[in-house]
Amino acid sequence: MPELPEVETVRRGLNQVTLNQTIQGGEVLLDRTLAYPTSAVNFLAGLQGAAIVQWHRRGKYLLAELDREGREDGEGAGEARGVRHEVREKIASQATNHEPRTNRLPGQNPKSKIQNPSPAGFLGVHLRMTGQLLWVDPAEPLPKHTRVRLLFTSGYELRFVDQRTFGQMWWVPPGMAPEEIMTGLQPLGPEPFSEEFSVSYLYEQLHHRHRPIKSALLDQAIVAGIGNIYADEALFLSGIRPEKLCTRLSRNQVRQLHANIVQVLLDSIEAKGTTFSTFRNVEGVNGNYGGRAWVYARDGQPCRTCGTVIARLKLAGRSAHFCPKCQK
Repeated sequence: MPELPEVETVRRGLNQVTLNQTIQGGEVLLDRTLAYPTSAVNFLAGLQGAAIVQWHRRGKYLLAELDREGREDGEGAGEARGVRHEVREKIASQATNHEPRTNRLPGQNPKSKIQNPSPAGFLGVHLRMTGQLLWVDPAEPLPKHTRVRLLFTSGYELRFVDQRTFGQMWWVPPGMAPEEIMTGLQPLGPEPFSEEFSVSYLYEQLHHRHRPIKSALLDQAIVAGIGNIYADEALFLSGIRPEKLCTRLSRNQVRQLHANIVQVLLDSIEAKGTTFSTFRNVEGVNGNYGGRAWVYARDGQPCRTCGTVIARLKLAGRSAHFCPKCQK
């Protein structure tokens, strides 16, 4: 499943090509891709005529903030135009700069839902295991597993391609907070780059939990966006075995783990994510982090640090990769 760096890579790519462009229509090729509304007619009707102001990420979810381009008068119109201008000014730097310290949605407090929902709602996407968002010319041949097409007045289209069909899309109506419709947002913990995700916070979350640290890092209620790949990588860099119980971690180990979680995520974002099977960015290009991974999916290969053969074990049905020597 795409994790935070892959979803962040897609978000940045979408912000480079889709902003201030209006959705003029579309086509739903697989109805069960729609989580809300489940009617293809209602889903497309809600999006038609809406322009994308900004793409946001929350954990592994993508949300496009929408506005009506034709709304030149009325309450909030000037503010919306100002937001669009500010977005255009920031886009050039977003592709190269690290993610900001906070990754909240508009008006969102750290522990509350959005206070000022977007005037035209939100388009929500979760890629799940094999989902891809591709920005293409409509003349491009349609991939076999295309599930939804959104057509833009610019002459391009956004395709949601999903081989395993687990991915989902939502249209959140105006006046509603995304958490009200996209209920998976509600239990998410803090973002790894946010001020809320501090060393003290992580220690308090872990020191009383009698469970393997690898399992805890996959718990989205503790920290949002981390999955198998980057949990393995952060634990390797911290010298911690994946099966070590949280209760046995010292404060210093948690401090090292916190720093390595942030670093490995930044490194992967810089490499535009990891591709081991189906992940692609909006241009259909693979992520590059997989070629430099320390342990993930490298079982049977020599450790890049000490040469010991990388091992793999199962924890709660998930694979965990580690170096028996470096992670004592």
